[in-house]
Amino acid sequence: MKMITAIIKPFKLDDVREALSEVGVNGITATEVKGFGRQKGHTELYRGAEYVVDFLPKIKLEIAVTDDQVERVVETILQAANTGKIGDGKIFVSPLDQVIRIRTGEMDADAV
Repeated sequence: MKMITAIIKPFKLDDVREALSEVGVNGITATEVKGFGRQKGHTELYRGAEYVVDFLPKIKLEIAVTDDQVERVVETILQAANTGKIGDGKIFVSPLDQVIRIRTGEMDADAV
């Protein structure tokens, strides 16, 4: 089992969700987050004053998948979240030792 964490632009959330649904992903956790990478933020003008916005709004997706789904899910996120511009985000794939569905007690692949 693997945990796929993807940081994407907020306006790409619906595209990514729909694409993942089409490849059989049953559940996603989405969190509004702020951060920066190479994009380094930007300056904004508000009521005549200039402000530096260091942390940019992003969406963090967390998806638990079986080992045989990893490649397909990563490829789907890459295609759906890509704008070709700086700040498109990143995908992290981590090992997932155990998953338990609280309601039924199902474990691992059955719980996903």
